[in-house]
Amino acid sequence: MVAKRIIPCLDVKDGQVVKGINFEGLREVGDAVEMGAQYAREGADELVYLDISASREGRRTFAALVEKIAERIDIPFTVGGGIGSLEDAARLLEAGADKVSVNSAALARPQLISELAGKYGSQFVVVAIDAKQLEGQWICTTHGGSRFTERELYSWAREAQERGAGEILFTSMDHDGTKAGYACDVYARLCSNLSIPVIASGGAGSVQDIVDVLTIGKADAALAASIFHYGTLPIPVLKQALKNANVNVR
Repeated sequence: MVAKRIIPCLDVKDGQVVKGINFEGLREVGDAVEMGAQYAREGADELVYLDISASREGRRTFAALVEKIAERIDIPFTVGGGIGSLEDAARLLEAGADKVSVNSAALARPQLISELAGKYGSQFVVVAIDAKQLEGQWICTTHGGSRFTERELYSWAREAQERGAGEILFTSMDHDGTKAGYACDVYARLCSNLSIPVIASGGAGSVQDIVDVLTIGKADAALAASIFHYGTLPIPVLKQALKNANVNVR
């Protein structure tokens, strides 16, 4: 059985890690490089860095920060935010990122997924999906959750897989930052529909929440931010608790 992964997520704005609730009310919580290095030391399996203001502000993710991160950590990390072309991805991968994550640009031009997978291989391509419930359906959003699209979660995830995505990172906007648990039923359905790994994001507040999303929700990895950033649940404590609950972790 493939081991489940624990992935701290660092939402970055102007070089600082920020966190909010439901994508709003952002507060600075620390330095992006230093926090990443600390999580690597504590036993994180991977990291995800999202430049959350890049798409909304029309900027490209800058590579200088990625170079600094790559110099300090020895675990894989994914970078996303404002990646709209092969050139954007190349800049980040050359700077040291192990994978790139695309969201808004892929929804606007799905061929981008195929181009990235064709150039670098599916293992380098993560398609991030931020979705919110609207009239009983999970609708995909763009630009940091600020704009609804006409795309529905399950069909878009399947299309992303068919176009060459290596992983899906799904964030429930309804659960983001609430610490009230993941949308386990949604993850279970999503994982059953796909053959590529699914990373669960949005709602982690306790060990049980993470146990649930990795078992009931069938997710391949649990991504969390608040519980790590504020010291609520240190990674070594979490991993031991998961082992005690018979969850296979690294």
